[in-house]
Amino acid sequence: MTEAEPATKKILIVDDEPDVVTYMETLLQDNAYDTASAADGQAALDKLRSERPDLVCLDISMPEKSGVRFYREVKDDPELAKIPIVVVTGVTGFGLDPEGFKKFISSRKQVPPPEGFVPKPIDREALLATIKQLLS
Repeated sequence: MTEAEPATKKILIVDDEPDVVTYMETLLQDNAYDTASAADGQAALDKLRSERPDLVCLDISMPEKSGVRFYREVKDDPELAKIPIVVVTGVTGFGLDPEGFKKFISSRKQVPPPEGFVPKPIDREALLATIKQLLS
């Protein structure tokens, strides 16, 4: 690593499906990212505060605290609001159109739209490109 290269970036994966977490951890670690994970919004909020990752990959449908509530709390917290969040979800609704859900989540007046959106099933190249763009 040269002096100009930053330290490895850490990504918090928030998803209640263990298979999805394992897939994303493997994909991200294979692409030189450090990872941490949480299975619900409350655990994710605790890890976000303690580990300060560079980016969060967030599922929407989860127990304890939904991804939407987690997202709202993060964006309302001045210390956490600048951490980019990529919504990675199978919740598309609107005729299974991911763009419909993206427009919906981006139209919430209480919070800014997420920095990235990747529908499930996960397109690995789209996810990696989104993360690389947000962390560059």
